[in-house]
Amino acid sequence: MSRRKFFIDTDTATDDAVALVMALQHPDVDVLGISTVAGNCTIEQATQNALYTRDLVGSTVPVHVGADGPLMRPLQTAHHVHGKDGMGDIGLPLHSREPASHRGVQAMIDAIMNSPGDVELVTLGPLTNLALALRLEPAIVGALKRVVTMGGTAVLPGNITPLAEFNFWVDPEAAAIVTKSGLHFEMAGWDISTAHAVIHDELAAELRSLGTLGQFAVDIQGVLREFCRTETVLDGFDLPDPLAMAIALDPSIVTREAQHFVDVIPGDSAARGQTIVDERGASGKDVNCRVMYEADRDRFLDMLHQALRDAGPGN
Repeated sequence: MSRRKFFIDTDTATDDAVALVMALQHPDVDVLGISTVAGNCTIEQATQNALYTRDLVGSTVPVHVGADGPLMRPLQTAHHVHGKDGMGDIGLPLHSREPASHRGVQAMIDAIMNSPGDVELVTLGPLTNLALALRLEPAIVGALKRVVTMGGTAVLPGNITPLAEFNFWVDPEAAAIVTKSGLHFEMAGWDISTAHAVIHDELAAELRSLGTLGQFAVDIQGVLREFCRTETVLDGFDLPDPLAMAIALDPSIVTREAQHFVDVIPGDSAARGQTIVDERGASGKDVNCRVMYEADRDRFLDMLHQALRDAGPGN
């Protein structure tokens, strides 16, 4: 049986890094490439974080530098959530690694078009790179096998404003381009993470005991843990990107879902980046999204344990 082909787009910070480990360690997945995008961190930092994580698991997957900011606005990072270096400020050597190219959008397009119908795209950050790819090569809509997106919320509230989730809020114009492109995507929003992917302190200690990767996955979450305590009021830290990756790896872990038309509000109003989920079909628009509402927490944790326990690289 041939391995599944993934391409991953990431603004690599603490939870992205764990998601990358899950994909790179998976025995049935061939990660064709990784593109970085500005979001949680600057593009330079996101790239170094992705390269460090790739090297940690012993992978040689090419990492390509993508968009250095949103389409129509200045970048606003999440340093207050993930630390100044995006990896919890624990002193990791996040510098001096060389990416494969500075053509992340083209690398995404090439990977998809070179294997039409086979590539599964997983986006973990703002949708800037994907929006640019759609503008440059609209044929990727029909060439992609599947798109899993960590972004938005199926139900209120948001995590950066009362209405918006961070990834869609950072570049709402890009998100709106994607939702209107004709692409069918799968949305793993922040809300499903807070319901099913919160890691409390006892579980964090258990994960950390698994070895080097477990220690890495937990130790980089310190700044996030404090943010979750004071801002999102969670008993631990949540892992939205790893949950999205788990859904990409095993769609059956979703226990409640629905097909709806989804859109994102662009611009600078109070509703900037808000996810509109048309559950009643009131817009009359065609369904474009598999919306995930609930997931199997035990299965997710099993997958997380397996990825952090394994010593050998999957790629």
